[in-house]
Amino acid sequence: MNWFLEIVKAVLAALAVFTFLAVVGAMLGVYLERKISGWIQSRLGPKHVGPQGLLQTIADTVKLLQKENIVPSNADAITFNVAPLMAVVAALLAWIIIPFGPAFGRVLVVRDINIGLLFFIGMASLIVIAILLGGWSSNNKYALLGGFRSASQMISYEIPLALAVMVPIMMAGTMSTVGIVEAQRGGWLGIGNWYIFGLPGNRGLLVPGFLAFVVFLTAATAEVNRVPFDLPEADSELVGGYFTEYTGMRFALFQLGEYAEAFAMAALTSVLFLGGWHGPWLPGIVWFFIKMFALVFFLIWVRWTYPRLRLDQLLNLSWKGLVPLGFVLVLVTGWLLV
Repeated sequence: MNWFLEIVKAVLAALAVFTFLAVVGAMLGVYLERKISGWIQSRLGPKHVGPQGLLQTIADTVKLLQKENIVPSNADAITFNVAPLMAVVAALLAWIIIPFGPAFGRVLVVRDINIGLLFFIGMASLIVIAILLGGWSSNNKYALLGGFRSASQMISYEIPLALAVMVPIMMAGTMSTVGIVEAQRGGWLGIGNWYIFGLPGNRGLLVPGFLAFVVFLTAATAEVNRVPFDLPEADSELVGGYFTEYTGMRFALFQLGEYAEAFAMAALTSVLFLGGWHGPWLPGIVWFFIKMFALVFFLIWVRWTYPRLRLDQLLNLSWKGLVPLGFVLVLVTGWLLV
């Protein structure tokens, strides 16, 4: 029973801490999305509600909370209501294994487990199931097509994602996120040992490390349904995709889960390839957030710069490009480490 109590404590701690962080992070993410998109399109973005529009997202949240939650007459009501909650909980649980950095004499992480990366990928897979259930239960053809697209997209891109994760796992010799970050300690200015640059004693891993970073970031962008991989919610084709029928708080929960997963993927990218909290001069936790927000900025910049891929292009990129490249990277990394 001790292991069960440990799991319950970890889950409750994660939900308590990261519900607050996810709400704040999602609000900040929406604000950044609007301001950066305005900057890219040569306009101001939000500016009227609060100083520089900082309270615009709060106003939108209050609006969504006050709107009526409508369940379509022919929908599966139970599944329809559970799907958004499932997406949010899975996205929040993924944060359990993310280490923020040293503070108060310890590393700030909810639970450092030996199979942390497997746990993260498992939680990301649950989000896909939530999206599929939401689309299926809505009894709407556009929502159902969005759910099917999400399932095919996630199946296609979780494979290269897992293969790219294998490269830092092999370099560090552990699946613990804290262990992987600690293995990247030191080097020139605190950045020389980042896995994107290979291993300090084996610079031949520079190419596999960098290419694994590119594969992981591409697959992560597809995992969080960001442009150019946003086919499950393509508004020009599917109205709103899998959440076409969702209103009010349920719609807000799907949005919260999407942004929480995007921030989690950015944080994991920093942990695996960019040294986590390691960096020169500044405190470690500051470096962690700098890297995470830089990657979030990259995701937003890509969304407002590139067009959406067609479904056949999206699948071909994974099965004919990223998956073979991922297998080659795993084989080359193993050969160089022997």
